[in-house]
Amino acid sequence: MRVGTIRIKLHLPAVTTLKEKRAIIKGLITRVRGEFNVSIAEIGALDDRQRAELGAALVSNDGGLNSRILAKLVELIERDPQVLVEDWEIELL
Repeated sequence: MRVGTIRIKLHLPAVTTLKEKRAIIKGLITRVRGEFNVSIAEIGALDDRQRAELGAALVSNDGGLNSRILAKLVELIERDPQVLVEDWEIELL
């Protein structure tokens, strides 16, 4: 069994309220779950309206597959015009 996790730091430059941020993050999380079938949640910067930190995890029998899926997950998020990916880190266990 191989576990892959990723931590993604985001910047939301045009967001002015926490309500607006929550709507954007909720939509992003829904798209990621639908596309990749991973567990994902907002894990940091919860009260900062222009920053967000997401964590995602998946389990498979192939660490290389985990790495590829998590990299594609970042690509999907980077295509969203409302967010900027500041940093991300993959960990394979």
